[in-house]
Amino acid sequence: MSNTVLKAFEHRQDGAVEAGPRHIVVHPLTGHIGAEIEGPDLRQPLDPAVVEEIRATLLKWKVIFFRDQPLTHEQHIAFASAFGQPTLGHAVYGFVEGYPQVYSVARNRFAARHTGEPLIRPWTGWHSDVTAAVNPPAASILRGVDIPPYGGDTLWTNLVEAYQGLSDTLRGFVDTLRGVHYFTPPDGQEATEDFIRKNTTRPLVSEHPLVRVIPENGERVLFVSPSFLKRITGLKPRESQQLLELLFEHVTRPEYTVRFRWQPGSIAFWDNRTTAHLAPRDIFSLDFDRQLYRITLRGDVPVGVDGRSSTTIKGEPIEAYSPVNAH
Repeated sequence: MSNTVLKAFEHRQDGAVEAGPRHIVVHPLTGHIGAEIEGPDLRQPLDPAVVEEIRATLLKWKVIFFRDQPLTHEQHIAFASAFGQPTLGHAVYGFVEGYPQVYSVARNRFAARHTGEPLIRPWTGWHSDVTAAVNPPAASILRGVDIPPYGGDTLWTNLVEAYQGLSDTLRGFVDTLRGVHYFTPPDGQEATEDFIRKNTTRPLVSEHPLVRVIPENGERVLFVSPSFLKRITGLKPRESQQLLELLFEHVTRPEYTVRFRWQPGSIAFWDNRTTAHLAPRDIFSLDFDRQLYRITLRGDVPVGVDGRSSTTIKGEPIEAYSPVNAH
């Protein structure tokens, strides 16, 4: 992102932030992460200047939100495509029929076809999307359609601030480490036949640096995805477990987080390189439907402080969607 764009932000007296030639208005939500954007109609093609301002806001605030944007699948795809290359809906778990770039995020999306009973609860705790892949998505764009009257909030945490919050000594140590990421059933649940089949068909296991560097601005990110990162390379099992528990607790401290209350037509757009998020669990205690749809953008292979790139242990990189890789 160019410095001229980043320097174009000016604070208003009401606390909002306006960008450049005032194409968008940005309302920060916390001191470290999250901002709501007003102004553009995402149902329409966006002017390149608006795209650039939104991109700069995302880079600064890590997750951005839009209200009252009742997009169709086609409009969702078009909006996402202005910022990168959409991937297949989900590298392992499929896509919405007729819309291969779109993934359904519903309360019981892993339910049995005949009974409707959940086979496995889909939420996977705090995570960055699909870090089991050697090139996890660069960003994710999630839109709300059917939203319960209460409950179902999503949280994000700023992994750049989390890195800065470590002591100098611990930062120096984690700068040198790498970890192995892969899928496991959420919350200690038993793996179902469907889970085993899909993860056998498309296995994804990768080794990433614990600290990745963002090329646009040189920010260092504590790249720990609690639901995917299973062990630290080169440490004994007990050492790895203890350090991961410390880091997982650290990255989810409240001061690094923002909580978002969904409404129909809400959109959350997050930098998957610099955030982790937590999907709601309270929704399973409610009698309301909850339906959202997600598109992910193709990501680059992370690079660590030492210049080493992530490596594949099993599987293939996540490619941009094309009819060839939709099957």
